[in-house]
Amino acid sequence: MSLDPFEFRKAMGCFATGVTIITLDLDGEVHGMTANAFASVSLDPVLVLVCVDHTARTHAHLHAKKRFGVNILADDQQAISRYYAQPARTHERAEKEAGARFDRTAKGTPILHGALAYLECRLESAADAGDHTIFIAQVEDVVVGDGDPLLFFHGKYRKMGEGLE
Repeated sequence: MSLDPFEFRKAMGCFATGVTIITLDLDGEVHGMTANAFASVSLDPVLVLVCVDHTARTHAHLHAKKRFGVNILADDQQAISRYYAQPARTHERAEKEAGARFDRTAKGTPILHGALAYLECRLESAADAGDHTIFIAQVEDVVVGDGDPLLFFHGKYRKMGEGLE
């Protein structure tokens, strides 16, 4: 029996995720991509992972720079997620087209204004996994804000509803 990629994608759409923007500095410019394949790996040391398609422009930059930020999006940042999900985007138009504004950390990593949380990461390892690379990074700093997360479920952006007790 052969697994149908469409059915697999449909099944994975049943798993609600948060939405992140992976950011890095390249020659003084902010580069980024939308990613929802992001997870905590370890508390000691503090490690996270992000999976990036081999064809994404950010893929090569992560290997080269070895430092990046993970910006966990708030529920009012859907336009920013859509912008950075476009393969043909130009980084110079992020603020004008999507409202994305960035500051820099002391180490020069771009940090997105209004993100629900921010993690500054240093690449530890990378492993090929099919058509993606799993990047594992040590978290060196975090900034946590207030608000609710932007969610992705069944191929659509969502906001949180009532909490369950």
